[in-house]
Amino acid sequence: MCSRLAAETGSALVVDDDPSLIGFLSDNLPADRLQVLAAESAEDALRILGRVPADVALIDLALPGMSGLELIEAVRKGGPDDAWEPSMPILALSGRGDPHSPIRALRRGADDFLAKPFHYPELVARVEALLRRVRGMATGIVQIGPLVVDRRARRVTVNGEPVRLAGKEFALLAALARDPQRVLTKEELLRDVWGYIGRARTRTVDSHASRLRCKLAEHGAPGLVANVWGLGYRLLADA
Repeated sequence: MCSRLAAETGSALVVDDDPSLIGFLSDNLPADRLQVLAAESAEDALRILGRVPADVALIDLALPGMSGLELIEAVRKGGPDDAWEPSMPILALSGRGDPHSPIRALRRGADDFLAKPFHYPELVARVEALLRRVRGMATGIVQIGPLVVDRRARRVTVNGEPVRLAGKEFALLAALARDPQRVLTKEELLRDVWGYIGRARTRTVDSHASRLRCKLAEHGAPGLVANVWGLGYRLLADA
């Protein structure tokens, strides 16, 4: 029916108020080495995450009570006493046909978006890609095309040649490399790299991204850092 996920087993939090969808995924995802943690509301999802952290979350945007967008934002904010990992990969689901749903989901912190109804093999492929990125990052070394980022050694190379970066330039690149497919908003980058809390009117992200882009281009990797208009920045994994 579909390709199997990586050899590691894992757990998927499925948040949807449609019992038939939860039942379908609960029956099929275990065959792809993912045990399902099911929740029919955002409030139930947070209670489950407080007890059993998940490896990936599939969140429907149209939930009763707290919306799926609010749940994504709550997961991303996290807190010192929360049991889950705020950076856990999130696949947003929506049956709405409007073009704004994916944008809203990505802005709130989703890693990927899939419209409903979906083909099960596509859902598995997207979940597999999310988990592959997370498991690849566990080594501390991320490769995107000719670019290699070693976070532990604080070393960056392009085509094997070292790239000298200032401290915040490296931190910005490392943040983007955590998930090359995902757009990180400027608010997220200001929080994670510079420690700003809340919205701040500053060109700090843009200026550092510009310098980072120039240095990578000088070493043969032009266009690797992309400005996604109205959202933030990402790395082009196919650059």
